[in-house]
Amino acid sequence: LIFIPVRIDQGKPLLFELDSSAAATSVDPGYSPTAPNSPGATDSVIRNCLLTLPGMQLPMSALAVAGKNDFGSQTGLLYQGTLGADFFNRLVIVVNYLRQTVQLYDPATFTYSGTGKSFPATFLGTAPLIRAKFEVPGHRAMEASFEVNTALDAAIVFSKAYTEAHRFSSWHFKTIAVSYPQLDAGAKIFFGRLKTFQLGPYTVQEPVAAFSQSNPVKGGDATVAGAIGADFLRRFIVIFDLPHQRLIIEPNLEFNKFAEEDMSGLSIVAKGSNLKTFEIVRVQPGTSAASNGIHEGDIIAGVDTEAAADMTLPALRNLFRQVGHKYKLLIERNGKTQEVVLEMKRLI
Repeated sequence: LIFIPVRIDQGKPLLFELDSSAAATSVDPGYSPTAPNSPGATDSVIRNCLLTLPGMQLPMSALAVAGKNDFGSQTGLLYQGTLGADFFNRLVIVVNYLRQTVQLYDPATFTYSGTGKSFPATFLGTAPLIRAKFEVPGHRAMEASFEVNTALDAAIVFSKAYTEAHRFSSWHFKTIAVSYPQLDAGAKIFFGRLKTFQLGPYTVQEPVAAFSQSNPVKGGDATVAGAIGADFLRRFIVIFDLPHQRLIIEPNLEFNKFAEEDMSGLSIVAKGSNLKTFEIVRVQPGTSAASNGIHEGDIIAGVDTEAAADMTLPALRNLFRQVGHKYKLLIERNGKTQEVVLEMKRLI
């Protein structure tokens, strides 16, 4: 996920999430400037304010004030604000996932001279769509539009409306049932590997896809297959040139990297005032975690020699994607601790 430092009317720096699916730029109520500092502030909107980003200033006639209740527990990061459609529509935004940089350009002067592929952008509401071809095991190749969602950390998510309309589902090939806090509010979904997923000339072999039991795109439009998130976009430099209604993607050195998914069998959320209490909310049956007696409600107090207080939820989840690794988890339950060894083996 992508966060950019932003000041509102020269206030303290905040980290705003870059969210191509959000209808508007907004700030969390807890970080909204007070009325004396921003005379135009109300409960739901700040009028005529100035956003200051590194190297640029962006006047806003209206900045929404809105929170995200589950953001901290799902990501392990404090939510402070969002850069949404009104931000994307005014700039050319170049996201280099490999270098972890974002560059912003004036659309009137931007020119692209790289070797990437340009795609016409269509929209579902304010969210950009891109056409993709894909092969599901046991089915013919298909083509559909997908929402491009920089605030989704999964790779590819199919909506229930689309899979039902086209009569294919996770039951037709090897999948695993998992709980993913960011999707379907943590309810059971299914993960499986597609044969291929193709954007223009760029084909990725065996990417992991999530099959939602609801509709991850707004409105449940059955003509939109689902969403492409950060775990797939990280294979590219992604250029959002929405003022000219186009997307440009250029492969990076991770383009052919084999996709790995969480192998722990654990669904974990972050709790506590500092989001350092890592609670297990689901244990997947048939996994090492289940066979080692880990329970829902257990707390991960440490991994190997590192205390949980020194970790972040994204870093913890990344450990569980390292195939072949064994980790000693310090588990806390009812005030007592025990050590459990988990080996990371591919589940799909």
